[in-house]
Amino acid sequence: MDVQKIIHEQVTTHPVVLYMKGTPAMPRCGFSAAAAQILKVSGVQNLFSVDVLSDEGIRQGIKEYANWPTIPQLYIKGEFVGGSDIMKEMFDSGELKKLLDEAQA
Repeated sequence: MDVQKIIHEQVTTHPVVLYMKGTPAMPRCGFSAAAAQILKVSGVQNLFSVDVLSDEGIRQGIKEYANWPTIPQLYIKGEFVGGSDIMKEMFDSGELKKLLDEAQA
């Protein structure tokens, strides 16, 4: 299956998807750790995470999918939200919690 199709399927079949380095339990970079922690503190129960370090095709493909050069990347209900800096700003303003609540995450 084409990498772009795999990514599209992942972001459209799960309410909250985080492409990150490592896993939420074992992040392998500070930005990924921060992103996972923000989602945990926000009460996300059914996070679907993808470790980009385990699949080079996904690692490169996700950058093309959103036209966003860095990882982590957060998707809510199939829509690209942003990376860890944007997530932190949205968390601080309350905007992220609102999006997550609407997604019933």
